[in-house]
Amino acid sequence: MPRPLAPAGFVTIGPGIHISLAHMSAAPLQLNDSAPNVILVFGWMGALTRHLQHYSRKYAELYPHATQIIVKCPPSFFWTSAQGQQSRLLPVVEALEALGCLPSTENPTQESTRVRPRVLIHSFSNGTEVSPCSSLNTLRYVRSGGGLQLTSLGHLLTSKYPFIPPSEHLVSALILDSSPAIGNFRSIGMAFSIAIRNPIIRYLALVFVCLMHAIRLSLQSAFGMDTMGTRYLEALFNPRLLPWMNSRTPRLYVFSKKDELVPWQGVHKHANDAITLGLNVRCEVYEESAHVAHMRLDPKRYWASVQELWEIAHSEYQVQTIQSA
Repeated sequence: MPRPLAPAGFVTIGPGIHISLAHMSAAPLQLNDSAPNVILVFGWMGALTRHLQHYSRKYAELYPHATQIIVKCPPSFFWTSAQGQQSRLLPVVEALEALGCLPSTENPTQESTRVRPRVLIHSFSNGTEVSPCSSLNTLRYVRSGGGLQLTSLGHLLTSKYPFIPPSEHLVSALILDSSPAIGNFRSIGMAFSIAIRNPIIRYLALVFVCLMHAIRLSLQSAFGMDTMGTRYLEALFNPRLLPWMNSRTPRLYVFSKKDELVPWQGVHKHANDAITLGLNVRCEVYEESAHVAHMRLDPKRYWASVQELWEIAHSEYQVQTIQSA
């Protein structure tokens, strides 16, 4: 099978992971010291290059001096263990280290003089979740979708950088598009029907999903086991979801009441719970758009909310800088 091509202007640094260096040829008038200069995008399950290019091209237009990292989520993630997922994300970690998003462990003398990046994270969808607790070694977590890749990266970075002092916190913002919430069997089946085009593979995957879903429900009912989905939702409540974030990092939940894959009520509840926990949250609720289709329905509104979120992030960082001075 031919290797999927990187989006135009990107180079491949790992399986399904692409990076585009900043457009240094952009006009000087476009320079903006408050704009993000690192944009990290986690695609939804099965998203193709042509889908994600709608976002990468607009980001290149809005923030031409930003380096973009795109992390795709193929349906094969359904069969990937947690350890395998983290191994797959190592090129992302290396890129973030090279871009200065993480403290240097090799040359600490440069830490006081390095320029702090400004990081925008854009995550699409949950993926799906059907399997029970990891204590059962015969069963695996289902980890697919931008949100689960995001939390996997967070766990990986936390293990490598267990403590980053407040002075290392960066200007940052997080966008959660069409997530987070736990779907039901119908929505899980729809997700795989959309993402897997081969009818035979799709049928086999759905049979497996059905079996795992039944086992999960049985074990949850009998033993009260927490599921991967529950832990995923809880992981997103972490103020330090990524090491440079904190409770004041702005988070934008973008979701629709017509989303058939991720229940909007669950997303809304998660946002409200995050506010209760002291996180800096705002919501953009659509009435008619489908799953991960809000930008396509109303691009002007969508990108205005992205830009507004970033302006809030920069303002929050300035306040924190003044308070810590």
